[in-house]
Amino acid sequence: MTLAEVLPAARQLSAAEKLKLIRILAEDLEIAEDISPLEPFKTYDLSTPYDCFGAGAVLMEVLKQSDVNQ
Repeated sequence: MTLAEVLPAARQLSAAEKLKLIRILAEDLEIAEDISPLEPFKTYDLSTPYDCFGAGAVLMEVLKQSDVNQ
């Protein structure tokens, strides 16, 4: 069954039934093993701009250039 086949019927549901459908689909996705590479209770390192002074300098230069061009 395709989304094009299901969508018209889903749009006819009441608001409460739509919420139930959303919850059911979300639970199905949560159970699927290959949908998310993240594991519960595992720590992941994320890159941030903190202590990245070179990036700050580049950003300041771009901001200065945009001020000159206006």
